[in-house]
Amino acid sequence: MKIPSKVLERNSYVSRIIPFMRKPIIKVLTGQRRVGKSYLLFQLIEQILGEEPDANVIYINKEDLEFDFIQDAKGLNDYIVSKLLPEVVNYIFIDEIQYITDFEKALRSLLLDEHNDIYITGSNARMLSGELATTLSGRYIEFNIYSLSYPEFLRFHQIENSDNSLSLYSRFGGLPYLINLPLEIEVVSEYLKNIYSTILFRDIISRYNLRNTNILEKLVQFLADNTGSLFSAKRISDFLKSQNTNISSNQIQIYVSYLTNAFLVHKVERYDMIGKRIFSIGEKYYFENLGLRNIIVGYKPQDAGKILENLVYNHLLYMGFSIKIGAMGSNEIDFICEKRAEKIYIQVALQLIEETTIQREFGNLLKIPDNYPKMIITSDRFYGNSYEGIKHIYIGDFLILSDI
Repeated sequence: MKIPSKVLERNSYVSRIIPFMRKPIIKVLTGQRRVGKSYLLFQLIEQILGEEPDANVIYINKEDLEFDFIQDAKGLNDYIVSKLLPEVVNYIFIDEIQYITDFEKALRSLLLDEHNDIYITGSNARMLSGELATTLSGRYIEFNIYSLSYPEFLRFHQIENSDNSLSLYSRFGGLPYLINLPLEIEVVSEYLKNIYSTILFRDIISRYNLRNTNILEKLVQFLADNTGSLFSAKRISDFLKSQNTNISSNQIQIYVSYLTNAFLVHKVERYDMIGKRIFSIGEKYYFENLGLRNIIVGYKPQDAGKILENLVYNHLLYMGFSIKIGAMGSNEIDFICEKRAEKIYIQVALQLIEETTIQREFGNLLKIPDNYPKMIITSDRFYGNSYEGIKHIYIGDFLILSDI
């Protein structure tokens, strides 16, 4: 195993993982392809070797041809057992474990030895959560890894916080590898197109043996063009029919689940704030990485509001919030954010210039009958800081917050 010479730290994740280090519980790192899961493993390995220079580290990368011989649970178990040392902590790292058939059986066996400290990564939400929950319930903990946050983007690229930096982040997104490329439209777009194709064909089409790739691509384009809009499978079915493509509403729901399993998009459910229930239909979708979203449908001025809302959603995820869309009759709250039994309500507006916009956005929040914090996030700096206790925050200021 050779650790890359340039491993930039993402300590917000490592600090969450460290309390579980050297414990008989599997640390599972999940997230979209190329968001930096492998490099987080390297950072953890560096942490271990810094504390224990002679530590027994066993590393497997299933995207490396060197480990192609490990195909199933028995092969995985046999290889790792051959590398174990007695009476010491064995640090086991397996990158992209979803390529190993029945991997969970090997993990269950390895966990029988309390000296085994196991870390795995994967790029398929359903497979990891399903197999692990069935076989290893209570024996693993999951850490969701996302594209670079805005502060990470600034630090990785060694640039200052500015309107231009925010524009670059909004356009190109936060895939870590971009630090190796000039932030120029032609260069970055080519890279992002290749990543998008890899996710689409390797993590979805190949995995689920899909034959009609045209429908899947049109579906992704629809979601990208309607980021943050209420989703209706029937509406998409009708749209595709207008494009001479017939597909049932049920099949659309299945295809969307494939996209969420590959972490290309995130599904956000709608919550009835009056009836205290989740709506069975009518959710929203946001892209894990705005750079990928923008190369699918373009980076257009008329999409500024959609991009702003996606930026806010992604940063809320990074801060660890559980998020829902709020509905109060005909009124909507963009994000109900929950963490540690506390709530925050957030509205997102491109600008607060028109009086009708001000009244609508502040008015919706004022109708909420509780005293949890409320705020509006915009792309302009507005003229005041709060209105009847509701804070206004400029998007550039919001994105550098580590918590709210």
